[in-house]
Amino acid sequence: MAPYEALYGRRCQSPLCWYGPEDKGYLGPELVRQTTEDIKRIRGRRRTAQSRQKSYADQRRKPLEFQEGDHVFLKITPTTGVGRALKVRKLSPRYLGPFQILRRIGKSAYQLALPPNLTRLHNVFHVSQLRKYQHDPSHVLQQEDVTLKDDLTFELPAIEIVDRSMKQPRSKTIQLVKVAWGSGNSRDYTWEKEADMRQKFLNLFTGNNHGEDLLFSPTIGNFSKTPKLFKTTLTDQVQTWNLGTNSFLTGVIM
Repeated sequence: MAPYEALYGRRCQSPLCWYGPEDKGYLGPELVRQTTEDIKRIRGRRRTAQSRQKSYADQRRKPLEFQEGDHVFLKITPTTGVGRALKVRKLSPRYLGPFQILRRIGKSAYQLALPPNLTRLHNVFHVSQLRKYQHDPSHVLQQEDVTLKDDLTFELPAIEIVDRSMKQPRSKTIQLVKVAWGSGNSRDYTWEKEADMRQKFLNLFTGNNHGEDLLFSPTIGNFSKTPKLFKTTLTDQVQTWNLGTNSFLTGVIM
């Protein structure tokens, strides 16, 4: 029986599903009786299918319960709405948190203490959207004080130089350095002109490489750290940055 016929008690009047004149005799009490029997039969089959699917799911499902004060992770799904609130894109974490449980609502729902950026969401979630969090003191990060300028901006300190590169637009050569900005565990990386960085952060170029220079190979095309005295089986023309003279030395290595 088609879903349309089970719902309305008659067949579809579309040319794609027409029926003959002999099928028009189902009128009055006969139509009501047949429709009632069809609804009972459909409901019984639906309960059977749901019971079978539940038995399959219960084999891989464990009862999950939390107490007030526990911390849990919140799953980022369209059901919870966290992805829309944070504008989450691809390759983002699957869980967010941890958040503290304020109280239990019913048998399978919990109220969470959400941060200010998630106040637009309803703070009650089903237990299937939560994941238990094992408390670890090392996960607690100390908040650092940030000094704001008059225009309400702040500048991150330069930590170290992690890479070098060279650009040659037309006949000019520009030396670039990849600088790590930030403090603590949070870092950001940008490419800056080496001349500008030497004027502002000269300490990054003196005594921070632990006796190592940065080697650039024209054929390889990138920089790599190597000791001042090195041996290699490659034959190539290289440029080595000398920390003493603050200039590049060109030579051939064997």
